[in-house]
Amino acid sequence: MDTCKRNVLKWSAVGAGVLLLPSTSWALTRTPAMTEGPFYPEARDLLLDQDNDLTTIAGKPGVAAGVIVDIVGRVRDVKARAVAGAVVEIWQCNAHGRYHHAGDTSGAPLDPFFQGFGKTTTDAAGNFRFRTIKPVAYAGRTPHIHFKVKSSAFDELTSQAFIEGEPANARDFVLRAMSKGEMQSVMLKFAPAASPVGAKLYAQFEIVVGR
Repeated sequence: MDTCKRNVLKWSAVGAGVLLLPSTSWALTRTPAMTEGPFYPEARDLLLDQDNDLTTIAGKPGVAAGVIVDIVGRVRDVKARAVAGAVVEIWQCNAHGRYHHAGDTSGAPLDPFFQGFGKTTTDAAGNFRFRTIKPVAYAGRTPHIHFKVKSSAFDELTSQAFIEGEPANARDFVLRAMSKGEMQSVMLKFAPAASPVGAKLYAQFEIVVGR
């Protein structure tokens, strides 16, 4: 793993100007489950580099096209308890609207520097973080990031995150099937990064698992 990748893996949410999500003690509503879609990576699609920085690939000297963003979040259960040791995966299309997946035959360009898929493990407080690109739209879908959370403590959750205020949200068939409350729970509200360190924007994201 090169120096750039090691530095991102050690990136601190506080140091990047991100305010950590506050603790609560009341019951929480589970994050709505959604389809993983047709482009969840298969073994043949996965790169050896599968860390929490999707914007660079170990051994390659370039950076992914698109707006670089940091996403910091936390996994909790419905009783507001932090879930430590959960594996969080994300996958999304590149800045041209194409997935790193053999089944994506859209014809949009590939990005040799975009990982397309990444994963990390929550810390003792349930926190996780990713560096990726701001999601973009492609034919039939509003911008979104797929995510999956796995742990022996709860049933696997697959869902999606969207951009708050994105005009195309109103036409997206996945969002239109959700209640207003469910929609709000899966929105990313991007803001300028206080200390960019390679990222222009950041967003906080809370994932609630369990029954």
